[in-house]
Amino acid sequence: MRLFIFGTGFSSKAFVEEVRDQFDWIGGTTRSPEKADALRNLGVEPFIFDGETKGEGIADALKTATHVLVSIAPDEAGDPVLNQYASEIAAAKPQWIGYLSTVGVYGNHDGAWVDEDTPLNPVSKRSVQRVTAEESWLAFAQENDVPVQIFRLSGIYGPGRNAFENFKKGTARRLVKPGQVFNRIHVADIAGALKAAMAKPSTRVFNVTDDEPAPPQDVVAFAAQLLGVEAPPEIPFETADLSPMARSFYGENKRVSNQRLKEELGFTFRYPDYRTALKALLKTV
Repeated sequence: MRLFIFGTGFSSKAFVEEVRDQFDWIGGTTRSPEKADALRNLGVEPFIFDGETKGEGIADALKTATHVLVSIAPDEAGDPVLNQYASEIAAAKPQWIGYLSTVGVYGNHDGAWVDEDTPLNPVSKRSVQRVTAEESWLAFAQENDVPVQIFRLSGIYGPGRNAFENFKKGTARRLVKPGQVFNRIHVADIAGALKAAMAKPSTRVFNVTDDEPAPPQDVVAFAAQLLGVEAPPEIPFETADLSPMARSFYGENKRVSNQRLKEELGFTFRYPDYRTALKALLKTV
């Protein structure tokens, strides 16, 4: 089997580590020639793709790809993979296509629970573009009779990208907006969920998110406790100095269900909540 990845970043690399033994060959794109060597060291043949024009060698690689993972954000022009390579992927008829999306497509639900059947109501421009991309991939699946699984990811963290890192940098803050909760997902559970889904190809949408939506300040306080340091003071959201993008995240308040992932794929989370994950990540600090 041969795996081709569009956008070999944090989540995709974890997936490679999870499934490399299942594949005879793995190729992946990067926008930067400087990052190509890092992909080779991971055992991934690198291809340069800027999302705007076809990249050298990609069309040929897709001809023999049995599995395709898409981890590239859409833009105003739509999904860059479909824009450049829809015909090649359709012709190859891969056994499985995975598309990494975001729970941002649900928009704001004032803290209520949402699942995969909840009507989408994206708020931010980037989430509106994600909805369009999801719809395009689902239409592609139907038109070409290939399985496309959409994975809606919560806030991603893991080794080198977690609450401890903010303490290292001196940027840890406890922002408090009453009633606000977020779901999270450890990168290892993204990799595990993709592996489980890949074993059961279908055209389906899955939320890939932990068991416990929680206030962000609780995560910071727990990280401080594990580090044995004093938690930073609470900062009211209304007066916090935030970038427009950071502030927009707080405009979306919801609890995201992962029941479909568990029930249909039998998936068991390694890190079902932030406390379990942070205790494990503490060993890497």
